[in-house]
Amino acid sequence: MKIILRDVTAEDRDFLRQVYATTRADELAMVPWSPEQKEAFVDFQFNAQDVFYRERFPGAQFSVITEDGNPVGRIYILRDPDEIRMLDITVLPEHRGKGIGTFLTRELMAEGERDGKSVQIYVESFNRSRTLFERLGFVPVREEGVNLLFEWTSSGNSPVD
Repeated sequence: MKIILRDVTAEDRDFLRQVYATTRADELAMVPWSPEQKEAFVDFQFNAQDVFYRERFPGAQFSVITEDGNPVGRIYILRDPDEIRMLDITVLPEHRGKGIGTFLTRELMAEGERDGKSVQIYVESFNRSRTLFERLGFVPVREEGVNLLFEWTSSGNSPVD
């Protein structure tokens, strides 16, 4: 398995929307909307998130995750002077459980250790990916509604209320 990141291009928009839709699938399965209403909701939310990320984090790296040359997910990374912030990492459901997220997170941890930076990511408290970050040594350092800010530092972590 060869994991490579490549910059997002305009041609990736449909793929990125598909990736985003997988993050809302469980939620949308519970609502009594028509398929057209669900599609419209996903389109609206995807576009809003895309605009937000690009306006709020113009210096971020927006990448498509490829496995053996095939697109399998997305990762958005912001590198600040003191931290590496994973804005988003999503792997398509059929590619989960193969170590892709672990591999990419460990790469960022190695970069953080080399550059003396923490690595951070916001995770919804009920999101299954939370266990990945906890297993890798990330600890929650701040709670904002349903979101937890997880942080990893090479010098060790101490949870903050």
